[in-house]
Amino acid sequence: QVQLVESGGGLVQAGGSLRLSCAASGRSFSGYRVSWFRQAPGKEREFVATIRWSDGTAYYADSAKDRFTISVDNSKSTVYLQMNNLKTDDTAIYYCAARSGPLPGSNNAANYNYWGQGTQVTVSS
Repeated sequence: QVQLVESGGGLVQAGGSLRLSCAASGRSFSGYRVSWFRQAPGKEREFVATIRWSDGTAYYADSAKDRFTISVDNSKSTVYLQMNNLKTDDTAIYYCAARSGPLPGSNNAANYNYWGQGTQVTVSS
């Protein structure tokens, strides 16, 4: 049974940093993409970044470029999202998700087979 478990969220001041973790288990993810999405109150779930597990190729939403870095540690079966220079607009629940498809469509939450439970990130001004 596939499980994705997020951790690392919390309260941080604007300009600060957090590193989110997504521990993956239950199958081999070598042919998968793992992505981060976020959802703020009253808003739709939004794509943040995706990474191809096999070679670490990453792709970012415009809102995440230059501030966020997604990475994978195969030895720990974990995907990370390093978030720097956080802004109040980054406040949301952050979810990791996994799918076996190609890059096109990876920014669409409907295309994902597996989801974690989410971790809250709150950025104060």
